[in-house]
Amino acid sequence: MSPTVSYQDDMALQKSESLSVLEEASEAFLRHRLTTVESIWESVLEAECGADLVSLLKHIRRMCTPDGQADPALDNANALQLIEQLSLEDAIRMARAFALYFQLINIVEQHYEQQDQRKHYRTFVDGIGNGSSRNSQNPTENNDTFLQNLVSTDIGKGAPKQQGTGTFHWLFPLLNQLNVPPRHIQQLINQLDVRLVFTAHPTEIVRHTIRDKQRRISNIFRRLDLAEEQAGIREQTSSWEITQLQEELTEEIRLWWRTDELHQFKPSVLDEVDFTLHYFDVVLFDAIPELYQRFNRALTKTFPGLKPPRHRFCRFGSWVGSDRDGNPSVTPQVTWKTACYQRNLVLDKYMASIQKLTGLLSPSLHWSEVLPDLLESLEQDRLQMPDVYEEFAIRYRQEPYRLKLAYVEKRLANTHVRSKKLYNGDYLQEEDVVVSPGTLYESGEAFLAELKLIHKSLKDTGLVCRELDMLLSQVEIYGFSLAQLDMRQESTRHSDTIHEITEYLQLPKLYNDLSETEKVEWLTAELSTRRPLIPTELPISEKARETIATFHMVRKLHQEFGQDICRSYVISMSDHASDILEVLLLGKEAGLYDPATGVGNLHIVPLFETVADLRRSTAVMEELFELPLYLSMLQGGYTADNSSEVALQEVMLGYSDSNKDSGFLSSNWEIHKAQQSLQKVTEKYGVSLRIFHGRGGSVGRGGGPAYEAILAQPGRSINGRIKITEQGEVLASKYNLKDLALYNLETVTTAVVQASLLSNSFDEIAPWQEIMEKLAVRSRQHYRALIYEDAELVEFFHHVTPIQEISQLQISSRPSRRGGKKDLPSLRAIPWVFSWTQARFLLPSWYGVGTALEEFIGEAPEENIKLLRSFYTKWPFFKMAISKVEMTLAKVDLQIAQHYVNELGAGERQDSFQAVFDQIAQEFYLTTQMVLQVTDNQALLDGDPNLQRSVQLRNGTIVPLGFLQVSLLKRLRQHRDAAALATGVIQSRYSRGELLRGAMLTINGIAAGMRNTG
Repeated sequence: MSPTVSYQDDMALQKSESLSVLEEASEAFLRHRLTTVESIWESVLEAECGADLVSLLKHIRRMCTPDGQADPALDNANALQLIEQLSLEDAIRMARAFALYFQLINIVEQHYEQQDQRKHYRTFVDGIGNGSSRNSQNPTENNDTFLQNLVSTDIGKGAPKQQGTGTFHWLFPLLNQLNVPPRHIQQLINQLDVRLVFTAHPTEIVRHTIRDKQRRISNIFRRLDLAEEQAGIREQTSSWEITQLQEELTEEIRLWWRTDELHQFKPSVLDEVDFTLHYFDVVLFDAIPELYQRFNRALTKTFPGLKPPRHRFCRFGSWVGSDRDGNPSVTPQVTWKTACYQRNLVLDKYMASIQKLTGLLSPSLHWSEVLPDLLESLEQDRLQMPDVYEEFAIRYRQEPYRLKLAYVEKRLANTHVRSKKLYNGDYLQEEDVVVSPGTLYESGEAFLAELKLIHKSLKDTGLVCRELDMLLSQVEIYGFSLAQLDMRQESTRHSDTIHEITEYLQLPKLYNDLSETEKVEWLTAELSTRRPLIPTELPISEKARETIATFHMVRKLHQEFGQDICRSYVISMSDHASDILEVLLLGKEAGLYDPATGVGNLHIVPLFETVADLRRSTAVMEELFELPLYLSMLQGGYTADNSSEVALQEVMLGYSDSNKDSGFLSSNWEIHKAQQSLQKVTEKYGVSLRIFHGRGGSVGRGGGPAYEAILAQPGRSINGRIKITEQGEVLASKYNLKDLALYNLETVTTAVVQASLLSNSFDEIAPWQEIMEKLAVRSRQHYRALIYEDAELVEFFHHVTPIQEISQLQISSRPSRRGGKKDLPSLRAIPWVFSWTQARFLLPSWYGVGTALEEFIGEAPEENIKLLRSFYTKWPFFKMAISKVEMTLAKVDLQIAQHYVNELGAGERQDSFQAVFDQIAQEFYLTTQMVLQVTDNQALLDGDPNLQRSVQLRNGTIVPLGFLQVSLLKRLRQHRDAAALATGVIQSRYSRGELLRGAMLTINGIAAGMRNTG
């Protein structure tokens, strides 16, 4: 008797077959498109530079092994001699050629990923979910293969990632199959809050101009796909349309070749604002509302009785123009301009939408009814804006929607004119123009109310307008602010400012002379009194004056834009309760905290960065929660109804500095533990917790796949809320194309829901925690023994990597060091990671892991390797950590790294530098061996063939670019050293500027190839 096949079994089988076909077709498509691009790339270079250069490029590209590593046999080959003998002009051409190649590869891969996601999405949505609502099946049938595939307890080897994993149409059937109570799902949906924050220290090194070209080429690929598909249907191998598109692609690439890749100036803060908002303008403004629609469709299909989330369940914030930590260019005036700039952009978008709606909403009073409320509003509009009535009353006399939209558009235009005036003026000045009531919008809510009036009239008379629905969603999400601005400043700026105030007031004991206990007592007393602390005229330093002015500017922002424009103030290098209370006191002086009611208008966010700060974070927060004044502020004030008010504390955890401080494994474990402890202490005091993850683009700064990273968070630490930084090349890889942006946002949201409702219990297993603690401690010891205790490391780093040249890249308005010092602690995490990546060490992402694993396995080899493999297959945190290490190990190339040491570290330090390298190499081979034992694979990334293919493809072409970079860096530094000696004429055909430009181009190219900067 044959077994019963459930609907889900049948659908899973059909889907598996469909996806298998899709994967084969996608792989063939990728190979075909790479071949097309490489052929055009070569033809453009031959036309621009001649056949000799192309021939040389092909010869040099053979400098690597099949798996993409530098060939060890190269020491005696003539390829290196060819590179050394290249003229600067040819070296620059070659660097540009490889950089262009990588950029084209990136576009092909992004286009491939976008097309792949689109196909898989259609296949998955069309199959799963139909008939899968809770009412249409027996919820006790949990043994079918469909569920077994979805809910495998193994997340490591032998459990390949399900197609569709991370999408809404995968998530809700899973929750249904697991019998998660709908009320729990609804409760989570109601509080769902996903925030992604673009940060103010971008590692983005690709110009806007190049990004636009990339987007145009991607569009040509899309049209080429369609033309080739149509030709295939007609059984043709080519067509005039395919030929025309290939010619168009060639023209675009040729124009790109003649375009400067490097910024011609150091960007100002407002330039950075423009760079960042470009993604909102081109992609995100339309993508977020579509994300809501996807969520709603998937939810309704499986749980038709549940209500969708708020439109703004996923929102964006920004540090660009508001992060003043270490960046003196970010002044109160710049932040004010940033807020106005954001409003101007969103108003431009709204006006374009209103013009489109005017063309669509043509119903006439002859043929359609209109609600009386809308007609009454038109009469009010006539009285407030008679000039608009005079212009449009006759033209739209029978078309009420168009007449209404004419008033709306004029109000938007007036609002835009006023916003531009505020942008160009001083935020401290009073407005010199009296605005007539009703002629502009004072807030996004007023604009939204008029749109809702139009929507209600259409709906009640049986009409639907999708464009209006989209605009309503956009206004609810973005308002007139576009993105929330988070303020950030380093903790000592606040303490030093208060110290100067106490010095002027001649208090018996100056602020910085107080103990921590005395500081908290004094700050609490000052926060309890209505008496102002700061006199109107105060002779203090410029830094202190600007710090005080920043809080007054925030108050002005609240008055002009509403509190939503700026709710968070992040304090970097937080380590004591006084750091938070200092900000609250300075906020009180600016009217952001009322001591009489206990109401505060800022979320004060401590940022715990170093390992010591992470370990102290729970004690700091508990000390604050013990203060009635602070806890009442979180709850909404002294008279707030605590039963209805959600007391929310946001805490930021820094991945970058903790990694630089203690190494990858220790950093991640300390952050993991801190989240667990913070969750417990907030629950103890009835406070909700939102963790703000300060992740960078690279693994060494917390980067990596967001979906797996969120699932690896401990226990109840998410609970529907998360905040994550997005920066640098991450912005382009995630948000340059709409489908990729949607996929990224969907996987992040899915992971938040999944982690909140299906949290794993492995984090609570005490013996596992003890083992992880042991591994983290040993890893940290080995890392710090090299980085902070080896006397040669700092010199090795400065000579062997391109840190000196990276510091001169025109990519950020922010200095690369804190305080301008040349020591390791003052170096920011971004150039630290960027430099190791360029030289192909990628050391911050793996060093110390191998030693820790080997020593643990050595204690009981058979038992402990079995235990670690169990960790890898069952514990999301451990799987995530090992997977990140594995990915970075696959990008390391010690043959190239050795070449950097030989050529750039030559001289009297050669032997000591070689000793440092040998130590690094020994740890690399050990870590690789240990990772392969844990994953039970033969080669790195065997468990992820797509990533393996991508890394190998890039590694191969990065090899010659690395040799080119070394050659140019050597020439540049020899020129610099000769100039420093000042003993006469410098023996060089080229100027320092020309040599620096060549080196910068190789940095640009390697960054594109690695898809990582900092």
